[in-house]
Amino acid sequence: MGKVITITSGKGGVGKSTTSANIALGLALAGKKCVAIDLDIGLRNLDMILGLENRIVYDVVNVIENVAKINQALIRDKRTENLYLIAAAQTRDKSAVKPEQVVKLTQELKEEFDFIILDSPAGIEGGFKNAMIPADEVFIVTTPEISSIRDADRVVGILEANEKRNIKLIINRINPLLVKNGNMLNTDDVLQILSIPLIGIIPEDKNIISYTNMGEPSVLHKDSPSGKAYFNVVRRILGDNIDFNEIKEEKKGFLQTIFSFFRD
Repeated sequence: MGKVITITSGKGGVGKSTTSANIALGLALAGKKCVAIDLDIGLRNLDMILGLENRIVYDVVNVIENVAKINQALIRDKRTENLYLIAAAQTRDKSAVKPEQVVKLTQELKEEFDFIILDSPAGIEGGFKNAMIPADEVFIVTTPEISSIRDADRVVGILEANEKRNIKLIINRINPLLVKNGNMLNTDDVLQILSIPLIGIIPEDKNIISYTNMGEPSVLHKDSPSGKAYFNVVRRILGDNIDFNEIKEEKKGFLQTIFSFFRD
């Protein structure tokens, strides 16, 4: 029987869909059969991040409205036979889907898949409820900024009020130099405010935009800072005990040190 993991956030623009794509692909590369479902109805980003935007024929609303069967809407990833995507509808809004319909869909998918990753819309509106209700586990993505953390705290409160107890935190876009200089909250600061278990710390990665534009999640680039960190999240999901030591200040080479000396 598969597990439903919902990836959500309080604030938009924190890297939630990127996180969903990386976790889904990472689980598939680790040998687990996985389907990622984009529930951000009306916007649709997950297909582009996975590089599958040209293969969409049917979407999740088509399945829920019985216009298409589940197998017709499943888009197989180009890189692994273990990963599938069900895309969001672009021409509908979040009212086209109800929580009980998503529960029914995920129950059917649990029979075939090890993991169902739900990419939730940001915020606390109807789309969030669609993604929250079926979740066996919820990962909240936040950046180390006060506004993002405050909104994440609001989401934690709603999840707990709905008796969702298996909630974990992913802190995205940590910049070790800014943390060192006191210009960014550190991991302990964020954990103290939110008081939920940590499952991932993703460093700021200058290549993440080009990875997104190429449709190549960073877990495909295992030497990249974010790729290593996302792969560690996947290993923790699978039960490995991995230290949270991803975030280290980038060491400058000799020439970089000389140039920065004159620049400063």
